Formats: sequence, C-alpha cells, structure tokens
Amino acid sequence: MKSMRRILAYLKYFPAQVTLNVLFNLLHILCSLGAYVLIIPFVELMFGLNGVPEAEPELAFNQKQLVDWAFWHLYQYKAVHGIWPCLLIVAGGYVGCSLLSNFFRFMAQVFLGLIRNGLIERLRNDIYHKVTILPVAFFNNKRRGDIMSRMSNDIADMEWCVGVLQSLVKEPINVVVFAGILLFVSWRLFVLFLLVLPVGVWLIAKIGRRLKRTSQRGQNELGRMVAVLEESLASLRAVKSFGREADREAQFAEVNDSYSRTMIKVARSRELSSPLSEILGTLALVVILVIGGWQVIDGSIQPSVFIFFVIIFARIIPPIQAIVRAYNTIQKSTASAERFLEILDADEVIVEKPDALVLQGFEKEIEFRDVSFSYRESGPSDASDLILKHIDLTIPKGSTVAIVGPSGAGKTTLVDLLPRFYDCTGGTILFDGHPILDLNINSLRSQFGLVSQNCILFNDTVANNIAFGAEGYSLDDIKAAARVAHADEFIDQLPQGYDTPIGDRGLNLSGGQRQRLSIARAVLRDTPVLILDEATSALDSESERAVQQGLDALMKGRTSIVIAHRLSTIRHADSIVVLDHGRIVEQGTHDQLLAIGGLYKKLVDMQSFV
Repeated sequence: MKSMRRILAYLKYFPAQVTLNVLFNLLHILCSLGAYVLIIPFVELMFGLNGVPEAEPELAFNQKQLVDWAFWHLYQYKAVHGIWPCLLIVAGGYVGCSLLSNFFRFMAQVFLGLIRNGLIERLRNDIYHKVTILPVAFFNNKRRGDIMSRMSNDIADMEWCVGVLQSLVKEPINVVVFAGILLFVSWRLFVLFLLVLPVGVWLIAKIGRRLKRTSQRGQNELGRMVAVLEESLASLRAVKSFGREADREAQFAEVNDSYSRTMIKVARSRELSSPLSEILGTLALVVILVIGGWQVIDGSIQPSVFIFFVIIFARIIPPIQAIVRAYNTIQKSTASAERFLEILDADEVIVEKPDALVLQGFEKEIEFRDVSFSYRESGPSDASDLILKHIDLTIPKGSTVAIVGPSGAGKTTLVDLLPRFYDCTGGTILFDGHPILDLNINSLRSQFGLVSQNCILFNDTVANNIAFGAEGYSLDDIKAAARVAHADEFIDQLPQGYDTPIGDRGLNLSGGQRQRLSIARAVLRDTPVLILDEATSALDSESERAVQQGLDALMKGRTSIVIAHRLSTIRHADSIVVLDHGRIVEQGTHDQLLAIGGLYKKLVDMQSFV
C-alpha cells in the first residue's frame, strides 16, 4: 500500500477537483438518504400501521420521539387535505431527491474524470522524463520490452485503480452514514451488523494479499511477453533468415500461456471477495428479519420503521461490496505501482551539480587525466573490472584524433565518457580546463555531434530527421546541411523530397542513405567537437565513398574524434591512439606508428593497407 500512497500523493496537484468531487459525493449521499427516509411516511400513509398519536409529541432526537412527531404532523395534514395531496408531496419529494442525487453523482464523476486523466498524464510525463535522464548504464541490463510494459500496461493498470477513487471517497461515507442511521433506528439490530463485519473484513484482507502477490507475478510475466514481442519485431529479418519462426513462436506461446494462467488466478481471487461479502450480508439480513420481526410483534419497534431499517441495511451492502472491489483493485494495482516506481526511484548516477558551469563554447583542449572506468554499478572495482585503465590523452582544438584497436579494447566506452553517458570510475576528464563533472550537462553535450555506425533515425520525414536536435532552422538550412553531407542527391529523388516519411528507424532507406542523413543532422547542429564512431564500417564500397565525402566536409574546421575500423579512413589523422585491453599502448601519426612496428602495424597488415 505504500506504493499506492505515493501514486495517490499526486492528488495534491488537483485540490479544487478533489474538493468538488468530495462535495458532490456528499450531496449525492444526502439526497439518496432523503429519498430512502421518505419511504417511512409513504408506507404509513398507504397502510396506517402505527395509527395517529393522541397528542402532539415533543420533538426529541431519538428514534421513537422523532417518528411519532413526524407521524402526528403527517396525519394532521392528511385530515385537512386528504390522502392524495399527502401522497403527491411525498412522491414529489422522492422524485426531487432522486433527481438531485443523480445530478450530484454525475458532477462527481465529471471531476473524477479530470482527476484521473490529469494524474495519469503526470505519471506518464514523470516516467518519460526519468527514462530520458537515466544513465545509459541503467538500460544495459534491462529489456526494452519490459520497460515499455511498465510505461504502458502498468500505467494503464494504475489508471484503472485511480478510477475507483470514487468508491474510496464515496462508499466509506455511504457506509458510515447508513450505519449511523441503522444505529439511530435500532441499536440492537445494529449490533448484529457489527458482528458480521469483522469476519468479512478478515476474509477480504486475506484475499487481497493473495491478489497482490499474484498480480505482481502477472505484471512481470506481461513485461516478459512484451519484451519477447519487441525483440522479435526488432530482429524480424534475422528470425526469418535463420528460419527460427517456430522457435520464437514457441517462446512467445510459453510466456503467453504462463501470463494467461496467472491472470486466471488473479480473476478468481478478485471475483471471490464479492460473493463472500454478499453471502455474509444475506446471512446478516436473514437474522435481522427474524429478530426484527420478533421486535415488531412485541411492539418494541414500529413496522414502518422496521421496513425502513431493512431497506437501509440492504442498501448498505452494495457500498461495502464496492469498497471490497476497490480494495482488490488497489491490491492488484500495487504490483504495477511497485514496478513503475522501480524506474522512477532509479538512481540518477549522472548527476548535475546545483551550481554547474554553463559552457559557452570550445576554446582549447579536451584532456583525459588518469581516467579509468568500470561498468560495475556499486562497490569498489578491481583491475579485472576495469574497461579503461589509466588513460592519459590530450585532444587539442581543431585536431583530428583517431581511436583504433581490437574489438573490446574500450574505444566506444572512451568517447562515451565525453558527453557523460557514463562517469569515470577514476581520474578526471577536463574540457577547456574544467572537470566535466562541474559542467552543466546540456551545455556539455551541446558541444558534441555524434555520427555512429548504428545511426538513430525516427519514423518521421527526411527534413524532421535532419533537424532533430536543432531548433529554429528553415528548410533552406536543412537543404544546405544535406548538400554538405552529399545526401541531397538521393533526397531529391524521393517521392515527396524532404517531406518523405522514412519509415520505422529509416528502414525505407539504404544503409548509406541513412548514414548520410545522420551526417546532415550533425552538420546542421554545427557542434565544435565531432565524434565519429565507426561511421562507415557497415557500408559497401560505393556507399562508403559517398559517406566519406560527407564526413570529410563535416570534419573541416572541427575537432574530430574518430573511432575507426577501416584504418584507411584515418591515415591523415593528426594523432592515432591505439587501445588494447583498456590501455593506450601506442600513440602517434600513421607513419610513426608504422615505423614502430607494433599493434597498429599488425592491424594495418591484417587489412592489407600500405
């Protein structure tokens, strides 16, 4: 319940709506009660069960005196005006109370809708904001499908929970008001109601605990199922090319079957509480009818009042059942809330200092000073955990520095430290002499343009993909960036030119075309530092030449950090840094490194490069 209390704490953002919802619920309950109270004079006028009191009773706040006083005035009015005007007044009062009751109920629902949708909107915004600011390391061991399930299915489950707020607000008030009326009418019969209530509460709580456990397992399995579906869609070409459709289908069917069986258990637990509460209520009603009938016979309670008591008691059962359903819904949604809050409470490892310095540009150099790094999230890291080990490197402004080395040497990890996708485990990175931990994160990242092997494109138009991350640019600016990247030649041939949608992840384009769009995006952003992460390694020779032309144009006048797989692309770099097992083992120009005859020459020879 602690998790749901945190979710419901969002109600503080809707004080007016919550107040009006509670107010209209109270008015709805009072009008409903007024309609039920009018049953007593109606029964009395029709059947005359109690007879006319001999003299006007004194008005007092107890059941017998109040009823006698009301009956005396009722019969006086009947004697003067006749029974039909009396019945019309009672019937009119009943209709009026019913109309007002339903109007107030409608207004309460209107404000509940505002609360529910507003609260869920804030939850979605908060979780999306959290996902975007969490460090990349957080997602390394998470399945994207499970995170998507938490952001969609779990929030939908909590939305259903927020929808029962009406019951949590209105029905307890209903129960308290009706219980108070029962106590006022006959405390002896009310005691019977209290004897049944604890048994029902105990059974409902027991069912609710089991429902929470089962629901939590169900939400986890739903996350697994969405993850399998997402992975299958993302790797559909590989699945088909290897002929593994049957295996993936079997895996999905297994997860789906497990989820279905769990949800059947959830449904059983959720639906069991309502029949139990109704059975207990029926048993209590039977006992009240027997004992109450005996009290009517011996004259200790008036017949019309006893009928009113039975009606009110029957009316108190539905609110109790509604509370039971609301409680079970909350228990089920608690599992979703816990999964949701697991992301919302995740540590923001990449934290910006309150007085962080805002960079105005790049003036001098970037320096790695004894930098080490480990992916280990907590606890001390020993040498075997370190991906990077004691890196010392200076990158002057305007220079081109290439990072080369075998797979797994730590090349991409090294450049990922610059925009603070990760933070150093040891040592310091300085940007123009300022430790990057002291810098405003957005201003730091605005200094870098990234073109990677796996270019990130969106299901949008060509123009919007080029302009991604840049604001205030015209179509002419976008076209100019495309020309620099040598992308205009294929864009002009597209059906709608720059307004052509490129499909999911740009799959309507070839690899070289996608890469040139990525370069055009970097050109438009016009950052002082450019990071090229194996930007041409996955391309064929023809595409590579076109992309390399765009890269050469992009690198002019910029500080460039190039991670190279094809060493032919970095021959003219100002400095080549050779990494091996997380250490810098060689550094120099192309000719210098060839003369050394070390790892770099070995890599060059393997590619038959001279």
